[in-house]
Amino acid sequence: MKNLLQLSLISFLLMSNSLFAQSTKQKNNLDINAEFDSYAQKAVKDWNIPGLAIVVVKNNQVVFKKTYGVKSLQTNAPVNNDTYFACASTTKAMTATAMGILVDQGKVNWDDPVIKYLPGFRLYEPYVTTQMRVRDLFLHNSGVGNTDFLWGMNILTGDEIIDKMQYVQPSYSFRSSFIYQNIFYHIAGKVIEKVSGETWADYVTAHIFKPLGMKRTVPLLSRIMDDNISQAHYTIDGKVERIVRDTADRVGAAGSVYSTIDDISLWVKCMIDSSKYEGGRLVSAETWKTLLKPQTFVTEDGFYPTAQLTKPNFTTYALGWFQQDYKGQKLNFHTGSLAGEIAIHGQIPALKTGVYVFANLDHAEARHALMFKAMDMYAVGGDTDWSTEFLKLYGGIQAKAKKAEQEQEAQRVLNTKPSLALEAYTGIYNDPLYGTVTITLNNGVLQASNIKLGRGNLVHFNYDTFTIEWNQEWQGKTGAQFFMSPLGKIDKLDFDGIQLTKTK
Repeated sequence: MKNLLQLSLISFLLMSNSLFAQSTKQKNNLDINAEFDSYAQKAVKDWNIPGLAIVVVKNNQVVFKKTYGVKSLQTNAPVNNDTYFACASTTKAMTATAMGILVDQGKVNWDDPVIKYLPGFRLYEPYVTTQMRVRDLFLHNSGVGNTDFLWGMNILTGDEIIDKMQYVQPSYSFRSSFIYQNIFYHIAGKVIEKVSGETWADYVTAHIFKPLGMKRTVPLLSRIMDDNISQAHYTIDGKVERIVRDTADRVGAAGSVYSTIDDISLWVKCMIDSSKYEGGRLVSAETWKTLLKPQTFVTEDGFYPTAQLTKPNFTTYALGWFQQDYKGQKLNFHTGSLAGEIAIHGQIPALKTGVYVFANLDHAEARHALMFKAMDMYAVGGDTDWSTEFLKLYGGIQAKAKKAEQEQEAQRVLNTKPSLALEAYTGIYNDPLYGTVTITLNNGVLQASNIKLGRGNLVHFNYDTFTIEWNQEWQGKTGAQFFMSPLGKIDKLDFDGIQLTKTK
């Protein structure tokens, strides 16, 4: 009886696979590419994206590749296959692969202590400093919370950023949770530099980009030598506008690579096919499996909101890859986000299918929609309109944030005024870890300035609390609450939860 049940199950699975294969073949005959192209065009329009580029790889072949829109709304120059876009945090998989190359060469081990290669490396807790392994640099589970303020509020060198890490108090115990962390990838880049004798930028160029034939891929924004580059855009008061580009060069290994849709297709093909390329492979089969092996669980808060609709049974992180199950398959993917520039790289190696999307609008989540839709159409089947669903999802998230802002405004105590004359609030407010904010008085208006955030006016909220409205509108707004010493003088500034002390 048992054997009959097993045979019946096997027959059913074989029949199902055969029917799915026939259905896929029929759909290919009806020109799946034209259908996907129409879908992408509509998504670009619905999400108000100025420019986008996408490639789909199936069975080691590029089956779809196309560009849409313009590089900049100011020039309306069209995107083409050689247009540079930011890879941003999809760079992380490249950095992990670079470390894997060195592991295969026996020059480093995933479980070596970081201090073996960087003796000056220090974290707040001595125990974590000694126990931090090379592998841990890639997993966002160090216990240290997000430290993007080290390059988001400061103009520190890469080495200065690493030095500051020893003053960051942990947010949770070592390896017990998950908080996304860019700086440890930057530190991984320093390990690569120490082990190889080359800078991280030169190493990935020589050992990844060059072997794959990625001739228009650069490790740093500063190395782009022509103007065929997409510009950054942001939605401000409902209108998409070009903004000043940011750079991740100071933390390069975490997210500074720029590439083109032609070049990145070579990377997608390589990463699907166990790191193979024409002429060799980047890492051994065993190391490739290690790169994609689930290493740590990702908390609900640490994962993407899209999980509310895709409903995965597991959410994990490998070495440079988020992971979830999707229609019975393990999907590895990672987004990339800089101000006004985005990317996403998704792959289902078991089905030899990969997708990469570039775009030039801040957090345009059409990237997720196009990734899942491509997987549906080219790999796993399905007819969900992910673009429409994610528009509703993220629209709801934005509406919730707007409602919270309105509720905070409703709590404002009207008809109050600052405790002291405005001149008393001026000065330089500093924290050795977070940086400096300077408050000045100009024509009766308090103004804030920060070396990275720029300048902004302080709008009175109530009592000694203000809101900083930055001149660069994409920087948003920052709460600013002043505190008085027992002697009646302003001596501290709470800068959206960061405590700064008046030093002058």
